Amino acid sequence: MTGYGRAREQLDGKTITVELRAVNHRYLDCTVKAPRQYGFLDEAVKKAAASRISRGKVEVFVGVEVQEGGDVAVTVNHALAERYLDALHEIADKYGLRDDVTVTSLAKMPDVLGSERIEQDADAMIRDVTAVFEKACAGFDEMRLREGEKLAEDVKGRCAAIGRMVGEVEARSPERVREYREKLLARMQEVLADTSIDETRILTEAAVYADKTAVDEETVRLRSHLHQLDAMLRETQPVGRKLDFLVQEMNREANTIGSKANDVEMARIVVDIKSEIEKIREQIQNIE
Repeated sequence: MTGYGRAREQLDGKTITVELRAVNHRYLDCTVKAPRQYGFLDEAVKKAAASRISRGKVEVFVGVEVQEGGDVAVTVNHALAERYLDALHEIADKYGLRDDVTVTSLAKMPDVLGSERIEQDADAMIRDVTAVFEKACAGFDEMRLREGEKLAEDVKGRCAAIGRMVGEVEARSPERVREYREKLLARMQEVLADTSIDETRILTEAAVYADKTAVDEETVRLRSHLHQLDAMLRETQPVGRKLDFLVQEMNREANTIGSKANDVEMARIVVDIKSEIEKIREQIQNIE
């Protein structure tokens, strides 16, 4: 989810700059910073960000530079100008003076010309800023795509390692039952000495032990989760939250295997599995 993008465009007499930065975050948290007079841009930019980004702490900086005088309109007080003009004509007629009134001389009369700041068209400004925002997103997405590809490779490698360790658990499980049966037989022989040992009792105890400590269902589900995770990494839509849930389920299956293990070697393998799952969990926090 880490990314950076920037775009700058000249539109309608304004130079608009949009810069966005994102760092990892579980949900979308967007902050917009724009000049005070353009506060109305906040919701529009957040909406545009939500349509492109689903996770991450995003900061959007909007800059607007107006060409000199581009936001000022010159006004003419026509009623006052007519009064000045009538008065000047009256003076010329009464005193027999040449009527030499010009546009320049009339414009110099007090308050004939004025200026006022042009009110911004909010809809037009929103349209222009969101257009520049979309262009900034091009570089932003490109950077995130490169990072996502590397993260996906890392996660796939860890999934492959977990798959191999699950295979070790599956291979160890029947061996563990055999060792338990042999230990049980040795103990009974030691306790009963010359007394005959009931082989059926040994087999029954071994069967009960095997049933209590069987992890076949857990390993099958864990492999299923690994296949699902691999499929999600190939999707083009945001999958970060689904990956969060899936990794939680993977960790739950690993915990169950560990609780059933009752075996030092299997416990070691489970610890390694959980270590890889935790590393995957940390990595997918960076995936949208």
